[in-house]
Amino acid sequence: MAPVAIDESILDVAEPKKDTLALPEPTLARLKKAGVDLSSGYPYRPSRPLYLDDVYKLRAKEWKHDDAGARADKSKNALLSAATKVTDLTTHIGTEIEGLQLKDLTDQQKDELALLIAERSVVFFRNQDLSPQQQLELGKYYGEIEVHPQVPQVPGHLGVTVIWPDLAATERVANFRQPGGASRWHSDLVHELQPAGITHLHNDTVPPVGGDTLWASGYSAYEKLSPDFRKIIDGKLAVYRSAHPYLDRSHPEDGPKHVERVHPLVRVHPATGWKALWVNRTFTDRIVGLDRAESDAILNHLFSVYENSVDIQVRFKWTPGTSALWDNRITIHNASWDYGGKYPRHGTRVTSLAEKPYFDPDAPTRRQALGLLDEGELPEGPQ
Repeated sequence: MAPVAIDESILDVAEPKKDTLALPEPTLARLKKAGVDLSSGYPYRPSRPLYLDDVYKLRAKEWKHDDAGARADKSKNALLSAATKVTDLTTHIGTEIEGLQLKDLTDQQKDELALLIAERSVVFFRNQDLSPQQQLELGKYYGEIEVHPQVPQVPGHLGVTVIWPDLAATERVANFRQPGGASRWHSDLVHELQPAGITHLHNDTVPPVGGDTLWASGYSAYEKLSPDFRKIIDGKLAVYRSAHPYLDRSHPEDGPKHVERVHPLVRVHPATGWKALWVNRTFTDRIVGLDRAESDAILNHLFSVYENSVDIQVRFKWTPGTSALWDNRITIHNASWDYGGKYPRHGTRVTSLAEKPYFDPDAPTRRQALGLLDEGELPEGPQ
């Protein structure tokens, strides 16, 4: 896959800012073992673009995404036979694999892992000996690496985002009633021309209690809707917004504006061919062609189904050195802040961008494709 040109001047910063927070011991040990240069401070902070058009320029042209899961052996034998244990954590979403190191996977196993993630939405690996560099290389295998101009990076390794709540709290104070920004249901980078596919978060430091992350299945959220309601949203487009606002260069007096992209409400995963609901309360703004009141009514229902159906969710308790790889095309996630910032937490995240979202009216649902429809339930749903 040819690399996508990025205007590096938008990302450069002349003088890296020294950190003022002490790194957690496990984090420091991991970074030193990996040979990460900490002499200019940690983390590296790209300069933040001020203007909207600069952000659009970062990735302005569409490219061809070759999905690893779509080329995988459907049996996934190379991956699964090498594991010592494979456990589905819930019926609809989440699988944990034991006995494998992500850094040692062959290309065939990487393809099969991508397919497993596409089928199970999120896959977990504990006790991983994984450097930021190895995490970045795996991300490059799965797609174009997202380099976010607004978030801190591991020095010398653009695309490895630093997830450090203590650092975030120096800019936005969190509390019990208003927890950190990731403590709300969302999917990453929906404002991109070609949004996020697989995201890989490796947590090297976690609280002893709390700090779980929850994921919900977009396949199953779509199937929770009645067949007639599905017909209402199938093929509909919506406006998806960026997390960060920027100024319009021509009219800065109008105030901050968000990057906006138009994508389908229901999309199809290229590896499984299954339909998934693709909305999230944080960044899906409105449905194209509807009045605001009409759009809000439909979106609020979709958000509610997605967020409140506990049978299509998984809640994962982290341990140090754990990696989670999930597919943003078919999930939303939520980071619990119940530890209240009282314990250190640190991780690194790499996100691989994927294809431009598309809808196929002839694609099946997950349960239909797997033959899991309830007895008496027709392929198109209850009558």
